Parts: sequence; C-alpha cells; structure tokens
Amino acid sequence: MSDVPISADNPLPEPPPSLHRPFVQNSGTRRTLHFTQQEIQSSMSVLNPDALEIEYTRMMMGFVLFKPEPAHILMVGLGGGSLPKFCHRYLAAARISVVEIDPAVIALRDAFMVPPDSDRFQVIHADAAEHLRGVSDQADVIFLDGFVAGGIPDALCSAEFYADCHRALRDDGILVINFHVNHPNHHDYLDRVRAAFGSSMFEVVDEDMTNSIVFACKGNLLDDPAAAQLTRPASIPKDAWRQLMPTLRVIGATLELR
Repeated sequence: MSDVPISADNPLPEPPPSLHRPFVQNSGTRRTLHFTQQEIQSSMSVLNPDALEIEYTRMMMGFVLFKPEPAHILMVGLGGGSLPKFCHRYLAAARISVVEIDPAVIALRDAFMVPPDSDRFQVIHADAAEHLRGVSDQADVIFLDGFVAGGIPDALCSAEFYADCHRALRDDGILVINFHVNHPNHHDYLDRVRAAFGSSMFEVVDEDMTNSIVFACKGNLLDDPAAAQLTRPASIPKDAWRQLMPTLRVIGATLELR
C-alpha cells in the first residue's frame, strides 16, 4: 500500500476484511481502544489525555536515557496515540511520523485527542513494511508497536523488516520494540533483531511479565554507563520525567546487570 493523504477528497477506504474493526469503550474518565473485547490496545484518561496510562508505553520511552533530543521519531502503529501524543507534547524539538495501516484506527484519532497533522506531526496511512523498505538514514528513533488481534503481523517481525529498520535509522539511532513475552515465537523474534543489530541490544520486561521491550541501537550508544544513573536530561520537562521515573528505574537496574 502506498502512502495516502487523508482529506475530504480522499476518504478512508474500508479496512481489509481480515482485520478486526477497532472500537472504543468509555468507563468513567477512562477511554480504551480494542480490537477484541478481551484485549486493550490503548488506554487514555480523558482528564489527562497526554499521560502514559499503561506501563509498557512508559518503558518504551526509556530511549530518552540514551537519545534525549531526537530530531525525528518514526512510529509504527497509531493505536490510541499514547506514545505519539506524549512525544509531541514533551519532546518539542522532535518531528514525529506515525505509520498506520488500518484506516479505521486513523478514523478514531479525534476520539483519542491525537494532534492534527502539522509540520512536526504526521499520521501516514501506509503498510509499514513497505514504507520502511524505502527509508534510509532518516530516523533517530523507531517505535514498533504495531499489533492486530492475535499479535504482531508477520511482515512486522521478519528478519528482512528488522534489517530495513536498521537501514532507516541514522547513526546511533535506536529501535524500540514492544513484544509479548509469552508469544511462542518471542525468542525467534529476538534472534532476528540480533541478526540485524548485533549485540547492541537489551530487553526489559514489565512487572506483570506481559510485555517485553527491546532496545536495539545502530551503533554503541546503549553501552553508555551514564544512562544507568537516571539523570534527567535538560531537554526532558520535569513533569514528563516524574511520569517516567518509576519505570526508568527498572531500566536502570537492567543496565547495571549487563
């Protein structure tokens, strides 16, 4: 699928029939995005829509320990926009591109208060596997958080795709991936990331042993011992740091054990 501009003249097509259509649920001040009733894809407080409600999203922000001032963040998977909104608000110098294949997810962006497209924020309707295939040396950080009902699409966890991500990163760029720990292919996925990035990677698992966050670097930035000291970079606002700090301590402890 090629990149498609979203406008009144270019209405969103219907999603492929193989995809579960996303839906929204409201419970008090909490709004959630689902593909199935059993799984929450994204969660938002309507009182604080830019906050990161789910632990794994805070864990993915651990890249700021190594790359606190990214110029360009490329995200795969919009969902309810938790990470794009947080980065848009708190990393004011960063340009953010979000690649989302499902137009029905994009159609819910206003419900989750995702910022409108602008010079520094853009939602791109595209197949991420095809989009990344044509990108080289463009992103400082790549987030991979693209899920459908049942897990990660095969095209987003192949050895070829991780190699494309490596090529799309600038020198010392960081790939951040959200995996499910208990997926039967989890270790195979890690091996594929390692084949593309070598030993410059590490894994952190959340408290309930559900999500595994993998950081992989195009370079040796992850070897910086100063990252484990958890010192707030000047570019990160204090209120953002307060949200992230409890989770960053887990990352810091993981780094000390490497």
